[in-house]
Amino acid sequence: MLKIAVIGAGRIGHVHAKTIASHPEAELVAVCDAIEESANALAKTYGAKAYTDANDVFTDDSVDAVVIGSPTPLHIPHLLAAAKAGKAVLCEKPIALDMADVDAVQEELNELTTPVMFGFNRRFDPSFSAIHDAVSEGKIGDLEQLTIISRDPAAPPVEYIKVSGGIFRDMTIHDFDMARFFLGDIVEVYAFGQNLDPEIAPTGDYDAAVVTLKGANGTVATIINNRHCASGYDQRLEASGPLGTLFADNIRPTTVRMSTKDATDAQDPYLDFFLERYDAAYRQELSLFIDAVNNGTTPPTSIEDAIEALRLAEAATESARTGLPVKLK
Repeated sequence: MLKIAVIGAGRIGHVHAKTIASHPEAELVAVCDAIEESANALAKTYGAKAYTDANDVFTDDSVDAVVIGSPTPLHIPHLLAAAKAGKAVLCEKPIALDMADVDAVQEELNELTTPVMFGFNRRFDPSFSAIHDAVSEGKIGDLEQLTIISRDPAAPPVEYIKVSGGIFRDMTIHDFDMARFFLGDIVEVYAFGQNLDPEIAPTGDYDAAVVTLKGANGTVATIINNRHCASGYDQRLEASGPLGTLFADNIRPTTVRMSTKDATDAQDPYLDFFLERYDAAYRQELSLFIDAVNNGTTPPTSIEDAIEALRLAEAATESARTGLPVKLK
């Protein structure tokens, strides 16, 4: 039984706490948040200890592993402190808001021997994972084009967007990792940002974007993002090769379709948001993390994966600003 603490009692902290508490091989033993009321409330829900100082988690001998869901600027400090204390780490994305922050501690990151995994949970979505397996097995021949669509039902509060690091670091970061999962090394990034929401434009960020990524072998990935979508949480993936095409469509509560005089093939709306849509992916992510810790194996997502996703986010930000493609070394 892996004894796990969650740092951060916000929305993602609640997701991880629920996933840990329901896992047969895990136990939620502590919750930490700088806001005492938030820490206490989440900890009480699952019978865990509550802390307001992350250092108390790192020195707690009853904690085997830490899930880091704190604000992004604290990801690296918390990751390093936990790992140096001998705690296995599952850290949420992105690793930082700026590559300079990563470069400043690169040596320390390289020297870590404790298992560290990053929360790119979409790799573990059953549908996306099945497409990846099919591509790897050559079912459609060599991958030629990959299309990733990710649209949110509505934008987060403007105050959050101001400190989020921008759409490419906050939202597209998952899609950058997914593109690397399929394409491997990315050598060129071209991004176009859109200001469709007049409330978001003054923040200097975009609320929609289209990104094209070129892989080292010539394969191209297209990412389509939007912070608002009238039909709900739109999450799709398409992989195309010379022998065929693989599709992963949106998930709905049921497969029921209704036809009447007003509509044909009407279906349930998409699952509401990431909590429901990626529930299975979060469970699989945790299982793979536990397996890696218990068996001493390499976690499926690494610090290097997190660094490369951030590098792509910075390149996309530059490309959207300048209107020019950015080549990567």
